[in-house]
Amino acid sequence: MHRHIGLQRLGYGIFVAFVLSLPLFMHDARNQLFILTNIAVMAIFAMSYDLLLGYSGIISFGHVLFFGVGAYVTAIMMKNVSVSIPALLFVLLLTLLITAFLGWLIGFFTARLKSHFFAMFTLAIAELAAVLMEKAKGISGGSDGFSFPVPSFFRDKLTVAYVALISTLVIFVLLRLFVNSPMGTTIIGIRENEARMRALGYPVLRYKVLAVMISGAVAGFAGMLYGVSMRFVSVPSVFGINLTLDALLMTIVGGAGTLVGPVIGAVLVELVSQWLQLMAKSVPLLERWMLFFGLAYILVVLFFPSGILGGLQRLLILWRNRRRKAP
Repeated sequence: MHRHIGLQRLGYGIFVAFVLSLPLFMHDARNQLFILTNIAVMAIFAMSYDLLLGYSGIISFGHVLFFGVGAYVTAIMMKNVSVSIPALLFVLLLTLLITAFLGWLIGFFTARLKSHFFAMFTLAIAELAAVLMEKAKGISGGSDGFSFPVPSFFRDKLTVAYVALISTLVIFVLLRLFVNSPMGTTIIGIRENEARMRALGYPVLRYKVLAVMISGAVAGFAGMLYGVSMRFVSVPSVFGINLTLDALLMTIVGGAGTLVGPVIGAVLVELVSQWLQLMAKSVPLLERWMLFFGLAYILVVLFFPSGILGGLQRLLILWRNRRRKAP
């Protein structure tokens, strides 16, 4: 048992060292560093979505609201208040507070809704927010958006890539601790059988609201990280529904309810989309690369209904069972 735990920790250590060494091989390639940073940002966003879909059983089509708010709070504060590390730390605290409050507000008034009703209501809220931001061009810049300064520490692409990767690892550890805590296991129990948990005396609504709050705060942090890395925001880039669909896609492809799955999904989805876009420049057939991307998604869902991670776990279980049965 102790040997297994030791090997597991060694494996985690090797993985962390590998991830943190990636930017060292890309410091001369700005495009590669940009892709790596984007993967890290989307991995955080997808993990926040997994906390809702995978662990809480809550489907949301308006999760991009938190991402957009995080990005715009950062942009507006950096542009109009101060450009310094202390100011950025204040923006981080402000972003977490605002997105957590939004999560509480949305969760309190909508968590009683079931399945697709909650999903459609959150979609309506997110689309309403996008329309309002589009109209308030004096603040948001509308579709054109606006650029803003960041502290000099974050102007280096290599530094930003490291911050994004370390943030991904920290968020993963914190969310893992939460889902393994008594509160996390209670939320999983509500997902499995809400009526039974209510009969046992658990305040189901309170735990659902807590899940939405934490998920919203993590998504807001992802939006903030996106804003700092891009130094530019616009309504379509941070409030577009495609971001929620991307998070849903990454979570399902990687494996919902695992936290590792969304990270795997983010890596695969981003790399495959970038590769298809690159190939489309030389292969005319791939100009409609989104069609091939959709086909690949359908194949993954058909052959790996529990996600790639779930499929690999099932294959590992089958292999172990065969080894035990073998004479």
